[in-house]
Amino acid sequence: MATIKDVARRAQVSTSTVSHVLNKTRFVSPEITLRVEQAIDELHYAPSALARSLKSNETRTLGMLVTSSANPFFAEVVQGVEQRCFELGYSLALCNTRGDKARLNASMEMLLQKRVDGIILMCTQVDLGANVFDRYPSVPLVLADWGPMDMEADLIQDGGRLGGRLATEHLLGLGHRHIGCITGPRGKRAADERRAGFEAAMARAGLTVRPEWVIEGDFELAGGNSAMTALLALPERPTAVFVGNDMMAMGALRALADAGVSVPEQMSLVGYDNIELTHYLVPALTSVEQPKAGMGALAVDTLLARIKTPDCPRRVLTLTPELIVRDSCQALT
Repeated sequence: MATIKDVARRAQVSTSTVSHVLNKTRFVSPEITLRVEQAIDELHYAPSALARSLKSNETRTLGMLVTSSANPFFAEVVQGVEQRCFELGYSLALCNTRGDKARLNASMEMLLQKRVDGIILMCTQVDLGANVFDRYPSVPLVLADWGPMDMEADLIQDGGRLGGRLATEHLLGLGHRHIGCITGPRGKRAADERRAGFEAAMARAGLTVRPEWVIEGDFELAGGNSAMTALLALPERPTAVFVGNDMMAMGALRALADAGVSVPEQMSLVGYDNIELTHYLVPALTSVEQPKAGMGALAVDTLLARIKTPDCPRRVLTLTPELIVRDSCQALT
């Protein structure tokens, strides 16, 4: 493997001149610059990222802790993070926590050992308790929507209350008055905010939320399936349901199909997140759009701003959701 000394010898210059050409730290004549660049190409020389990081005290690598990158919602956010890192010349070290605190702590330790410049946290663990973050309070950190609210870190959050209200008002506008809700796990900010939006829209319409029509899910396919099965087993069922995320909505669609209940003719359904799959479902799912790639890019930009200005006040940035109307709802006749 070629070294900087080999490049200098081939270009007939000093190693410091090669360094100036690589890092653009001093003017070097076009003729010498060309010789150095030709030598680099001929020798296939690649500067040592480790050496650069030791000299500059930065690795140009960001870490990201995510509950599960296999979940389509998280995957689309991760794509936004990766794209923004690529555009800015950064690498991304991605770790899946699987909802396990011990795995989160171990991943955090690993990222710190690799000397990442900062970390994006997108995990469902709200109460982390004593954890590795307490031992490294100076690590630049950004919470991307799913994370504890009491941490001293910048926060990028979904406007869940507005999104839940938009979904419910859409159903109300179609004439539905018997509306149920499949929520995410209680105590998780995303789930609680979306449920609060649902309840606010119902209250504004002068309607009472029926407790038996509000079923707690787990943000996963199976949770949505079992929650809808429970709703269908009731003596009286709602004519429309707002589901707290698209994964549960897909599970709910399966339960409705298994029960022979047609959507939207016999029940209207609205999801949340607007993951790519919603467009390909039958029927295509009406859903509340979160700008997922935008959230990922904003997380990177916010983290880099925190790295550059570590003493600035905590930032809380709220994204604006939008309702995407498709085929899973219809006016009540």
